[in-house]
Amino acid sequence: MEFTVKDLRRILHEAAGADEGIDLDVSTLDTEFVELGYESIALLETGGRIEREFGIKLDDETMTDSATPRALIDAVNARISEYQRDPSFTPSV
Repeated sequence: MEFTVKDLRRILHEAAGADEGIDLDVSTLDTEFVELGYESIALLETGGRIEREFGIKLDDETMTDSATPRALIDAVNARISEYQRDPSFTPSV
């Protein structure tokens, strides 16, 4: 299982009601969420949806440290890998 930019785009649209004018793609992967128009509350909701859909737990630090789409995708994929290696894995909070 892998978390992709397509997954993030879909979940952001669902969680934050993302502006259709904001096109999350390869060209915006390194643009900070704030510059893309996403507030912290929208990102927390996005994190919750990612957790439920992918069956993982993201700590608050992961969400606050992931300032760009690329950073969040990488963090989610790292967490997915940890869970695949050890399903009893619990992130430190």
